[in-house]
Amino acid sequence: MKTKKQNYSHLSKNQPIGIFDSGVGGLTVAKEIKRLLPNEDLIYFGDTKHLPYGEKSKEAIIEYSTKITNFLLQQNCKAIVIACNTATANALNEVMESVAGKVPVIDVINPVAEKVSYEIHNNVGVIATKATVNSGLYKKSIRKHNKWIKVDELATPLLVPAIEEGFKNHPITHAIIYNYLSNSKLKNIETLILGCTHYPLLIDEIKQYYGNRVRVIDSPNIVANHLKIILDKYNLLHDHNPKPNYHFYLSDLTKNFEKISKKFFGKTIDLELKVL
Repeated sequence: MKTKKQNYSHLSKNQPIGIFDSGVGGLTVAKEIKRLLPNEDLIYFGDTKHLPYGEKSKEAIIEYSTKITNFLLQQNCKAIVIACNTATANALNEVMESVAGKVPVIDVINPVAEKVSYEIHNNVGVIATKATVNSGLYKKSIRKHNKWIKVDELATPLLVPAIEEGFKNHPITHAIIYNYLSNSKLKNIETLILGCTHYPLLIDEIKQYYGNRVRVIDSPNIVANHLKIILDKYNLLHDHNPKPNYHFYLSDLTKNFEKISKKFFGKTIDLELKVL
């Protein structure tokens, strides 16, 4: 069966990019997109009312993800970035159905899995939320490209609440990280994928645990590069925009989101409460 050729001729370069996550984690992806694509306007939706997604049912995650996707489409976004591993693992197909081919959809699992598959990795570990691990999508995606890679996935559910509560460089996160990374499932890994967009906020602490023994994958950089390739392919890269606009919608205003978003995007960011 032939794949239908995508046609995005109805879209224009100056439309914003839509990004969503359950909370602050997707800001790691948004920050990298901002760095790599400095001319782009961004609209970010953080579903802070419903976090953490990793503890929710598949049906709930699908409902949240499709509602947010439809909202971002209403905001005239030219691409949707699912900056959430749990939403990707549980609702990617439903998001694609909601979009119905109107705009490109970029997720955070498949670009990472593909890149890891074609590099020199033998034993790969993945830490992620329960919902992402239960989906098995990382293992499936990696082994689809390279069936010889050994993939071990470990659910690490305490990390997202700790990050959302602002426990960065804190004895609490040090203890949680040590407890998870010393798990026997991850004993022989050479590469670690941070399978949740919150986790790069703790990347220094994770690297400190491993020293130079394990390569830690920078997923936000891979996703942002993939987005750039897709936009360039369809001639949708905004090439001149001296004052890009960054607009943040939250389903519940939180102090930690305000703190991290200001750190990443500057003091003049626009935060708006939006309950869908």
